[in-house]
Amino acid sequence: MPTALAKRRPGLAASGPMREDLSQAGHGIRFEWGPAGAKQLAPAVSCLVIVDVLSFTTSVSVAVESGARVFPCPWRDESATAFAREVDAHLAVGRRAVTADSPWSLSPAALRRAPFTPRLVLPSPNGSAIAASAGAATVAAGSLRNGTAVGRWLAGQGHGTAERPVGVIAAGERWPDGSLRPAVEDLLGAGAVIAALRAQGRTGLSPEAATAASAFAAAVDVGAAVAGSSSGRELAAGGFAEDVAVATELDASTQVPVLRHGAFVPA
Repeated sequence: MPTALAKRRPGLAASGPMREDLSQAGHGIRFEWGPAGAKQLAPAVSCLVIVDVLSFTTSVSVAVESGARVFPCPWRDESATAFAREVDAHLAVGRRAVTADSPWSLSPAALRRAPFTPRLVLPSPNGSAIAASAGAATVAAGSLRNGTAVGRWLAGQGHGTAERPVGVIAAGERWPDGSLRPAVEDLLGAGAVIAALRAQGRTGLSPEAATAASAFAAAVDVGAAVAGSSSGRELAAGGFAEDVAVATELDASTQVPVLRHGAFVPA
């Protein structure tokens, strides 16, 4: 994240002491949930892959494909507006707040229809918060749309070994009380990335990572699973079924968004 953004909320990137027993030590491919899991794994891995299928990392993939630089932002308040001004970017609004003057939002379907913008701030309390927890680790955005591409890129960069481990983080959703709600779409998206790494010859999976890969491999119809999940049904009920359809375009993208100088850009 940019220095100025970290200064605005100085506690954002702080992480507690790493516990080796909880960091899946010794494995080249590791898997955890949410910002807390990211903070635990980040100091122990060379690359952190964020997976927030509905919809942060899917939207990142769509925007980066269009040529935009995407600045993650963990907040949806006035500080997001100030941050967008600071980095000279347009600010994505909530799905229901899209207007002719503010056509960019977290909705990947809306982003496809919106005019091109070279710089976009994308607020997300899940995916962006995880990006802010990465520390010195390289950060990539994974999804069902680019799982194979991300796995190939990771292997090509030498990640996924005991010496250069990868941490794959399923963002999950939030219950009304703010606690983490594990989400099937993110489990499958993380599993897609891990399965692709395994297909590239990376075999050092932690039990957590192996379980996520197995869940993806066992899914007969990933699109139906995501559409029928709690998150998918919630979006469809709100009139955003098209977002679910975009998010489940399995391996439709070969683009690997990587966080560099505070923005996601093509690897």
